[in-house]
Amino acid sequence: MNVEFFFDFGSPNAYMCHRVLPKIEATTGARFKYVPILLGGVFKLTGNQSPATAFANIKNKPEYERLETERFLRKHGLSDFRFNPHFPVNTLQLMRGAVAAQEAGVFQAFVNQVYDDMWVRGRKMDDPEVYAASLVEAGLPKDDILRLAQTDPVKAKLMANTQGAVDAGVFGSPSFLVGKELFFGKDRLRDVEEEITAATATQPA
Repeated sequence: MNVEFFFDFGSPNAYMCHRVLPKIEATTGARFKYVPILLGGVFKLTGNQSPATAFANIKNKPEYERLETERFLRKHGLSDFRFNPHFPVNTLQLMRGAVAAQEAGVFQAFVNQVYDDMWVRGRKMDDPEVYAASLVEAGLPKDDILRLAQTDPVKAKLMANTQGAVDAGVFGSPSFLVGKELFFGKDRLRDVEEEITAATATQPA
């Protein structure tokens, strides 16, 4: 069945989901299709804004959001998570790089490396030298990825992914489509798992 994960490396909540998804895959047998999108583009198309901006002046809400994050990290044993000291990081080149990595056949390795650079190692990944060094460190084809990321087809693919996500109802990341059912946020992962299980149960053997 079709299960999609719409992600941008700039979202810490999407990273936390990325770390938990293998457990859901192991339990349900489903495989999440990672769809690179540009979160800034989603915000522009939907009129949305980041939580850091939207909730900045709401008394007690930012503190509560931090508490929920701490609970999530403890629940799932994500003791190596580190909030990126350079946040917010411009992710345009990273997301184009993700599409380029798909073309180059190294998508999963690219995603794992960049995600951990962002939210474990705390690197400034919108610095071109840091980004390039990260690709070399991971043994990825740096020159191919950087070259492909600047091509019109890759740029167009990222734009199409972003528009397609919005057309499906997405307004932020992390977002999930299970069939045609949309779920938003790391706190909906249990609902995502339950929907996968229910949908699988109704499919013909």
